[in-house]
Amino acid sequence: MMDYVFLAVFVGVGAVFVPAVIWMSSLVGPKRPSAVKQSTYECGETTIGSAWIQFNVGYYLFALLFLVFDVEMIFLFPWATVFRQMGVVALVEGGIFVAILAFGLLYAWKKGALEWV
Repeated sequence: MMDYVFLAVFVGVGAVFVPAVIWMSSLVGPKRPSAVKQSTYECGETTIGSAWIQFNVGYYLFALLFLVFDVEMIFLFPWATVFRQMGVVALVEGGIFVAILAFGLLYAWKKGALEWV
């Protein structure tokens, strides 16, 4: 039960600390708006036309797929470090995990989500 108390205190402190720091930075930070600071900055180039354009959804799908497989590596690294201690059960569970992700990759490939526009 004590573990839940520590968890609740940790979450509570985090929930109070983050907004408090953001609020304090808005109080203390300098406020000198100018036309240059309010303008849109695009890699040192002056913008042409409206900044509100629609991007191809393929870019977002590509980024999400990258994140999925990046997170996969985060899960596989600890699994690989304790693999010998866990035995065959770990091998089967890891294989199922990788198979599900491989199925997702094949699905995305067949749908054309990996085609760069």
